[in-house]
Parts: sequence; C-alpha cells; structure tokens
Amino acid sequence: MIKHIWRIGSLALVSGAVLATSTASVVAAQAASRFTPAVSAPYKIYLSNNFVGNDWRIQMQKEAEVAQTLAPFKGKVNLTVTVAPGTVPGQIQSLQAIVATKPAAILVDASSPTALNPVISEACKDGIVVVNFDQTVTDPCAYKIFSNFTRGEQLSAEWMVAQLHGKGNVFEDTGLAGAPISATITDAWQSVLKKYPGIKVIGTYQGQYALGPEQQGVASLIAAHPAVQGILTQGYCTGAIKALQAAGKSLVPMLCQAYNQSFVALATDKGASGFIMANPAWLSVLAMQTAVNVLEGKTEAKTDELQPPCFFSHGASPAGGGCQAIKVGVNAFPNLSPNLTLPASPPFMKILPSQVVP
Repeated sequence: MIKHIWRIGSLALVSGAVLATSTASVVAAQAASRFTPAVSAPYKIYLSNNFVGNDWRIQMQKEAEVAQTLAPFKGKVNLTVTVAPGTVPGQIQSLQAIVATKPAAILVDASSPTALNPVISEACKDGIVVVNFDQTVTDPCAYKIFSNFTRGEQLSAEWMVAQLHGKGNVFEDTGLAGAPISATITDAWQSVLKKYPGIKVIGTYQGQYALGPEQQGVASLIAAHPAVQGILTQGYCTGAIKALQAAGKSLVPMLCQAYNQSFVALATDKGASGFIMANPAWLSVLAMQTAVNVLEGKTEAKTDELQPPCFFSHGASPAGGGCQAIKVGVNAFPNLSPNLTLPASPPFMKILPSQVVP
C-alpha cells in the first residue's frame, strides 16, 4: 500500500487516496536514501530537457528558473537549463557533457526509460545527485518523481459517473496513436466505466492533444451520434465545447487536461461543467527540492509518486481526491495565456501564474 503525498521539506502530508498495488516496486518506492554531502551551497544544478515542442515543457523550464530566485532556493541554487537535441542520442551526449563539468546535481526529464541509464549511472558514481522527473528512467540510482496518471484519471472517470448518475452515452478521446500516456489514460477511464454498464462509449476520436483534431473529432461524432451526455477528452475541452456550440447542442459534462483555457471555459461558458486532472509543470521544482534536500544530507524517498491535483466545476470532488472547485481569479485566469498549465505553484512555495507563462 502506498499513500500519495505532497512533500514539504523533509515532511510528508497525506493528501489523497490510498492506492493498492501488489508489485515489488512498491518496496523500492518506499525506500529512502541518505547522501553524504561533498559540496556546499550555492549548488551547481543542471536541468536536462530534450524537448520544447509544447507549452508544458517550456513552462516546466520556467518554473525551475523562477524557483531558484525565490525561497527556499534563493542563494542555494545556481541553475543551468540545457535543451538537448530532440533525440535520445542527443540527450545522452548532452548529459555526458554535463557530467564532465562535475555539477552537484542533475535534474532530468528523460527521453528514454532505459537508454539514459549508463550516463545516469556514471553521474551517480561520480557523486552527482540525479533526480529524474516526469518521464522516468529505470536506473535505480536516480531519485524519481512522477504523476500517477492512472489514479488521477480514475478520479476523473468517477466524477463523470456521478454527473451521469451511472447512465448515459459518451464520446471518448483516445489521444495519440501509439503514445503510452494515451493508453494509460484510456485504461484508467475504462477501469472505472466498466463497473457501470449503463454508461456506453458510442464514439471515439483521436484528439492528438491539439485543439483542431479535438474539435473536428467531436464534430464528426455529433453528426452521427447527436444524443451524447458526456465527453472524455485527453486535451483542452475547449475544442469539444466549440464543436457542441457550432452544432447548436447543449454543453455536456467533460473531462479535461489542465490548460488555462479549459479552466476559463469551465468557469465562464454557459452550461459548461467539467473535471480537470493536472500533471503540474512544477515537477521540475519538486525535483530541485529533492536535489537540495539530498545535498543537505536529508533523507529522501527514492521514488515519489504524485497524486495529481484535480479541479471541478459543478458536482463535487470524488472521494479521496481533495479536488478544488474552479473559480475565476483562483485557478482560472482569463487575462493570461490560454496555454498556461495550472496550478502554477507547488504547495511549499509561491510562484505566480504570470511568472511562468509559456
């Protein structure tokens, strides 16, 4: 059994549901490690990214850059962000160059779960603290931080079931063909919906995490299946909203991802209701916190599995979710970029959304 936690310094605050699992990896996830510091602050820390093709990655970098200028990192961290060529060999070569500079720590959003292992192992042998976040590697020497998409999307599906009272026709966005995260989200939804035979998926589309395909996919399904009561998107929700409005249909409950435009639409569009699960871009800041704590000789878990923050408009938070109601000015910001990922700030410090607009 593991409990999802928000980590604040060396403390752990229980904030979510207990997730049962039977794999041996839980034992490793619970394990903690103590590092004997060989350097002192300010710590030279690199962030290794290999992709800036979406707003999330750009914001993720900004989160770390802003965080180093604020407490508790100000004066402790000297951060350098590197963007490797968008290939696995490119990130390996970039990491090899970073290791050669002997930094105190490296924060890695990985391009491969296995291919980076040799260079990460080399860094660990050289006494460099490696914290891997978001897209994880398998090398056991790296500290790992990632969102539990399965639990987050199960909460999403539970909210949808409550809105439909266990019965209704829905459209399902299957994401991007071949993308592992798309399959993870779909599987999580189905693990809940299969318990409710009255809820039927009457059409699927590939939203491809883009507004155009989302709107086109929903529009084509509405033409064939006008009697829809819910839409499960893996994207923005705003594309689905526009498709319904263009067809002259009333809005229906939706599942969305954590873009500002989704928050704003759910807070302001007449008849809109939805549930948002977030993979926070501040995972990079959480990785920085882990690195600093380890460098200061504090004990840190080798694996941190984050129950994603969640938000809703209409209805209530699913049991164990601890989800927040969507409100303009609190978590929906009409005057900021529609592509801003929210929430912008981790729970242990204050980063303003306007500071990290991608």
